[in-house]
Amino acid sequence: MTAQLLAGAPAAAALLAATAERARALSRPPGLALVRVGDDPASASYVRGKDRRAREAGLRSTVYALPEETSQTELLSLLADLNAAPDVDGILVQLPLPPHLDAAAVLRAVDPAKDVDGFHPCNVGELWSGRPGLTPCTPAGVMALLAHYGIPVAGRRAAVVGRSLIVGRPMAALLLAADATVTLAHRQTPDLGAVTREAELLVVAAGQPHLITPEMVRPGAVVVDVGINRVVDGSGAAHLTGDVHPAVAGVASALTPVPGGVGPMTVAALLANTVAAAERRSALPVCP
Repeated sequence: MTAQLLAGAPAAAALLAATAERARALSRPPGLALVRVGDDPASASYVRGKDRRAREAGLRSTVYALPEETSQTELLSLLADLNAAPDVDGILVQLPLPPHLDAAAVLRAVDPAKDVDGFHPCNVGELWSGRPGLTPCTPAGVMALLAHYGIPVAGRRAAVVGRSLIVGRPMAALLLAADATVTLAHRQTPDLGAVTREAELLVVAAGQPHLITPEMVRPGAVVVDVGINRVVDGSGAAHLTGDVHPAVAGVASALTPVPGGVGPMTVAALLANTVAAAERRSALPVCP
């Protein structure tokens, strides 16, 4: 068996096209505020990519690049201004923040109705309550990827490896909402292979290179590898690899590549969230 590769680029392009069409239907371009603190090269690169994609989709994107020494008070003041701005529909604070800032307090300071990262406790509660809200972008992107390739979720046994607030837990909630039977595994799960071998749909977001090997995968399963790890081989060359061993392609029926699988879906889902936030601005607040 050779797994079908679930490439993210075509699925992301389809989602971005649909998002751009929705944006054009609004009375004004949806506004996205991207807030970055400090000079971390990776964060700067991520924000540039999000800004570029937003503009390509017809959104009005503004980057707020703040110096490393920005205080908690200064950052919260900016967020208060963005919360009140009528032409800002979505706010994203790029993580990680410098260590002197309280990231949890910063994320709570974003208006839940503009929280296009889906990290505010109100949006987390809406997700687990099964009500519409703004959903974390990577799990939302995974669901869009599965839909693009026509992979059914309802009625299937699913397992999620990793319980982070950004991917694992919201991923489990979305699969449950889509009528899968879900097991959430983590580093304290006694026999991880016993859990993963039961899964018809396996999503791995553990941050550990090649954690999932072929003998841990049910034959014919669909495997979504969210992990992206920088490793150095014996020659000293660095490359990116996932949480799933490449040999799993010989067991699974479908597999996302790393890189080029889930990655493109995250930004596409962010922009879809921004348009959804703009569409909902006239509705009741997500959370009082």
